[in-house]
Amino acid sequence: MSEDLARLQRALGYRFQDESALLRALTHRSAGHDNNERLEFLGDALLNFVIGEAVFLRLPKAAEGDLSRMRAMLVREETLAVVARRIELGEVVRLGSGELKSGGFRRDSILADGLEALIGAVYLEGGFAAGRDLCLRLFAPELDHLPDPGTLKDSKTRLQEHLQAAGRPLPEYTVLNEEGPPHRRSFRIRCRLADDGSESTGEGASRKFAEQQSAERMLHNLIESGGRHA
Repeated sequence: MSEDLARLQRALGYRFQDESALLRALTHRSAGHDNNERLEFLGDALLNFVIGEAVFLRLPKAAEGDLSRMRAMLVREETLAVVARRIELGEVVRLGSGELKSGGFRRDSILADGLEALIGAVYLEGGFAAGRDLCLRLFAPELDHLPDPGTLKDSKTRLQEHLQAAGRPLPEYTVLNEEGPPHRRSFRIRCRLADDGSESTGEGASRKFAEQQSAERMLHNLIESGGRHA
């Protein structure tokens, strides 16, 4: 077994009895038919359950919505890629020549998929306990430093809750401008409070992003002013 694979298994805290299972988990679809896509599917399912259980136990007073947002934050592609880089997965992932030349070993999506595939492979060989232990070990830094669930709410939700708590009407969102070709649209959205006429705007490549930005600016303005009417 190569030193790279031995190093990876030390980082995982798990030693494969069947090296072919490890190699399959590391093989991207660009490198051949015997790749990690099916293992990725399995690992994704196990990871969602284990992380869901973990946040449930760590946040005994959190509501269902907060738990869902916390789990989503932990199992999203960006977080998985961070964990994958921590164990230097990019150094051993097996890619086709095209992906290799384009730097696929650095791409978040490939690293995240590879991490899920490794989890799936450990589960198949070692069973549920081994798979669960691996997930908890890999995500220990994230689980030990969970953010305030309230900070995970999107800007529109936080603005709505802020206004409702103050007994104020919900904001109105209006498209002020939409331009550009279909593949490069640009939106400008206005967020307006009907009770005092205050406004904020947001811009972005999608209506959703622009609305979130306008809501974030409105919420910032309200907090800065102490929530008072203008």
